[in-house]
Amino acid sequence: MTPLRIALYQGPSGVPSSTADSLDALAAAARRAAAAGARLLLTNELYLTGYALGEAVRDLAEPATGPGAQAVARIAAEHGLAVGYGYPERDGETIYNSLQLIGPDGTRLAHYRKTHLFGAYENTYFTPGDEPVVQADLDGVRLGLLVCYDVEFPETVRAHALAGTDLLLAPTALMRPYEIVPQTIIPARAWESQLYIAYANRCGAEGDLAFAGLSCLAAPDGTVRARAGAGEDLIVADVDPALLKASRAENTYLSDRRPELYASLI
Repeated sequence: MTPLRIALYQGPSGVPSSTADSLDALAAAARRAAAAGARLLLTNELYLTGYALGEAVRDLAEPATGPGAQAVARIAAEHGLAVGYGYPERDGETIYNSLQLIGPDGTRLAHYRKTHLFGAYENTYFTPGDEPVVQADLDGVRLGLLVCYDVEFPETVRAHALAGTDLLLAPTALMRPYEIVPQTIIPARAWESQLYIAYANRCGAEGDLAFAGLSCLAAPDGTVRARAGAGEDLIVADVDPALLKASRAENTYLSDRRPELYASLI
């Protein structure tokens, strides 16, 4: 199979002045990603609005089919690549921290609501999702969706591995001083569950929060195939089905499991 080329957009830095500015930056990133041959572009957590919103999240949240989604769909179709983007989703009076995946033709491929909320801010304004494994297919590669803190739990990543996910999309808003996550945990998760992980972080500062950057694509052999720095960046790398197949044959964690011994974990 042909490798799937993906792009991770780390930016723009700091607090977006408006959703329109975020969409303009996304369109520019999509243009660059498509020119580099990418078929998928992933942005960070709550990309459309910024992360540290406080009470404003109630006004900025929009439905999954709202104007933000329609604008992203136009960008995806114009450049012929799938786009995964984070945004605050409103469903009636309930707000979720969500990730939406739009296909290269502008149609929705998948939608996921963050299941593990981090800290006082998220637990105050967001409701956790209850669907642990959401997947979609793109060019023969099975994609899985998580958001930020979700990927730090080995159980969530393993659930995706057991469901056949090849590439796990994980937009994040990781702050300093937690650089251990992209530097150590993400490659370890990819190794122990034998899949690729695309980890797209924010950069810059929002209020008192300083985001760590360091977006990366981690491979099932434990290597990092591309890594961003601390500032705005667009990184491009390939998800290789042949490497994935060879790595799974060499590393037999999944087939060597003994689930009958793990009842105490739940």
